[in-house]
Amino acid sequence: MSAHLEQVGDGVFRLSGVLTFDTVGALWAGESSRLAGSGALELDLSTVERTDSAGLALLVEWNRQVRRAGGSLILRQPPEQLLAFARVSGVEGALGLAGANVAR
Repeated sequence: MSAHLEQVGDGVFRLSGVLTFDTVGALWAGESSRLAGSGALELDLSTVERTDSAGLALLVEWNRQVRRAGGSLILRQPPEQLLAFARVSGVEGALGLAGANVAR
């Protein structure tokens, strides 16, 4: 099981695979700086197969980093499992799921 972040366009990234305690550490350490630029970034989540609370924590942190740099992070096609974790955890706002930063 693994997870991958790839840039598919200018300011557009695709996150794929399994976002769990076993996989997010490598993403956190190796990929966080790729999303640190300012401006509007899009993150396509349509190929995320499964997630747990570690995947949710990773996305909350990435959103925080991008916003701190003056940008915004738009999530495209978040899996229902991620949305459910965000609702139960009460972090929809911190992830931008409560507003316009989600595209289904």
